[in-house]
Amino acid sequence: MTNPESKPVLTTRQGHPVHNNAQQRTVGTRGPATLENYQFLEKIAHFDRERVPERVVHARGFVAHGEFEAYGTIGEEPAAVYTRAKLFQIKGERTPVSVRFSTVIGGRDSSEAARDPRGFAVKFRTADGNWDLVGNNLPVFFIRDAIKFPDVIHSLKPDPITFKQEPNRIFDFMAGTPESMHMLTWLFSPRGIPANYRTQDGFGVNTYRMVNAAGEAVLVKYHWKSQQGIESMTEEQAAVVQGQGLGHATQDAYDAIERGDFPKWELHVQIMSDDEHPELDFDPLDDTKTWPEDVFPLRAVGMMTLNQNVSSFFNENEQLAFGTGVLVDGLDFSDDKMLIGRTFSYSDTQRYRIGPNYLQLPVNAPRPGVKVATNQEGGPMSFAVDNRGASPHINFEPSSVAGLATADDSYQEYRPFVSGQIVKAPIARQNNYAQAGERFRTMPQWERDDLVANMINLLGQCDKHIQEKMIWHFTQCDEAYGKRVADGLGLTV
Repeated sequence: MTNPESKPVLTTRQGHPVHNNAQQRTVGTRGPATLENYQFLEKIAHFDRERVPERVVHARGFVAHGEFEAYGTIGEEPAAVYTRAKLFQIKGERTPVSVRFSTVIGGRDSSEAARDPRGFAVKFRTADGNWDLVGNNLPVFFIRDAIKFPDVIHSLKPDPITFKQEPNRIFDFMAGTPESMHMLTWLFSPRGIPANYRTQDGFGVNTYRMVNAAGEAVLVKYHWKSQQGIESMTEEQAAVVQGQGLGHATQDAYDAIERGDFPKWELHVQIMSDDEHPELDFDPLDDTKTWPEDVFPLRAVGMMTLNQNVSSFFNENEQLAFGTGVLVDGLDFSDDKMLIGRTFSYSDTQRYRIGPNYLQLPVNAPRPGVKVATNQEGGPMSFAVDNRGASPHINFEPSSVAGLATADDSYQEYRPFVSGQIVKAPIARQNNYAQAGERFRTMPQWERDDLVANMINLLGQCDKHIQEKMIWHFTQCDEAYGKRVADGLGLTV
C-alpha cells in the first residue's frame, strides 16, 4: 500500500496502516486519553524497551564486517600440520567476519580516548559454523584466575557510592595482586590509549589449542598485527581529543571504511608443545605472561580486511554477541583458568542481555548454507524452529522414529591426560615481576617517561600505604622503575 506521494505507508508491527501518528485517541480535544489507544501503547511500550541492558564491560564499541583470507599455511608449513580447522586449509579461502572494537570499563556513551584496554573480538562465519576469537589490544591481563574477574572490574569501575573512578580503589586492588604489574606497565604506557581502532594490534590473550586430523594438539596464542602500524596517545594528547568529542575512534574507523581505505590485520600464531614446559620461568597458561617470540616465533596464518560498515547500530552492534566457547572443529580449549571462566561468563551474559534465543538473530547466526539442527525449544523471543529432520514432532535424541543423529565420531579426538588433587591453589610458577621489568626496559625512552608520569599522577591521589606497596612492586620489576616513581612521590624506595 502506498499513499498519493508514492511513499510506503506507515504501519504497526501487525501490518495495520497508521492513519494518524500525531495524536492519541482522547475524549474531546483536551482528553483524557482512552486506554484502547493500541497504536500508541504498542509504540510507547516498544520505545520503553528499545535498549537492551548495557554490557557490564565493553559497553561502547564499533562494529564492522569484512573477510579473512587464509594463506593455507601456518608460517612455512601447511596449516594441516597443526589444525584440521577448515578455514585455514586452502590458500585464498575467504571467511566472512564481523569485528567489534570496544573500550572496557566506560559506559556506552563514555570517551574512546580514555586510558583503558580495548576489546578486539572477531566472529568468523566458517563453513563449520561460527568461531569467536575474543581478546584485547594488549597481550596480557590483570589476573590469571577468573574467580577474580568481578573484583578487578569492580576496582576499575566507579565507586559504588560517589560514582567516581578512584585511583585509590584501583591501586588498592592492584597492590594486593602482584601478577597485575605486567598489565599495568602496558596499560599506563602510551599503549593504554590507542590513537584509534585501526592503529592497534589485537591479541587472543588466552591460550588455546589447535588439533590436527590425527588428534595431535599444540598450545597456541593468537596475534593480530595492524597493517596500518601502531599509534598511541599520551595523556595530554588524549585530553585534547576527548575535548573535541567522545567518539573519535568510531568516527575514524567508519570514515576510513566509507572512503575505501579498508583496514587490515594479519593473523599470526605462536605455537608450543602441549606440556608444562618446566624449562620456562612461567606457566604458559598464565594470562599475565607473554611467550618470548625468539623462542616461539610468530607464524602468519592469514589476512583480515574490514570493508563494510553496519546498516543498523542496534542490530549489528548492541545485539552482536561473542563467546570464548564458540570454537570450530580443529580448535580447542586449553586448561587456562581465565579461558574456562570466560567461556561460561560470556555466553551467560548474552543470555541475560539479549535473551536465550540470541543465537537466532541474523548477526549471530552462522553464514547461509550452515544448517542449524537442535532440539532446543521455546524461550522469550523465539522466532524460528531449528531443523529437526524428517519429523517436527521429535524434539529429543535418541529416537527410533525420526529426529536428529549425532555426528560421525570417526575423527580423532584429542584426549590429554591430567591427574592431580582437586585443590584451590595458585599455579606454581608465578614470576610476577620479570616480564613487567623486561617490558619497562625495552620501551622507548619517551614511553617510559610517560608511564612513570602517569603512575606518579595517579598514585599521588592514593593513600600513602598504597603508594608504598606499589613502589615496592615496581622495584621488584625494575629498580629504576620503582625509584623514578618513588622520587616523583617524594618517597624513598
